[in-house]
Amino acid sequence: MKILMVCLGNICRSPLAEGIMKAKVPESYIVDSAGTISMHEGEHPDKRAIKTAANHGIDISKQKSRPITKADFDTFDKIYCMDIDVYEDVISKASNEEQRLKISLFLEAAGNHKNAEVPDPYWGDLKDFEEVFQLLDTGCNIIKNQLISATTQRKN
Repeated sequence: MKILMVCLGNICRSPLAEGIMKAKVPESYIVDSAGTISMHEGEHPDKRAIKTAANHGIDISKQKSRPITKADFDTFDKIYCMDIDVYEDVISKASNEEQRLKISLFLEAAGNHKNAEVPDPYWGDLKDFEEVFQLLDTGCNIIKNQLISATTQRKN
């Protein structure tokens, strides 16, 4: 299973989601993250994201921002978007229906339909990053269980 987490700049939400999911899924799973813009390409995650993840025993300090590419739509099985604008941007980049079916809003996929968007903590403080971490952590648990259950059912 190959999972891609996507936000705007790939320095706050999606690196956190990548780190959290990597800590939860079997090692055979591949988890990566990307952004819809290339403004931060090559940069490490925001220092506040790194600190928040580290407070929970997750090291995201070596990740580097990158924009989503056309190849990602073929490489990844699931593409989770952090907000509606990101979702619409990613959907617009998909070449066909098969690729579009891989894309979903992260919180909707996690069953949280009343809060479809993971808020962007960039303009906030550590408290905002912690709140986003908690949302992502809960969502990653649910999505992980869904993916593992679906994989198990396919094998049986």
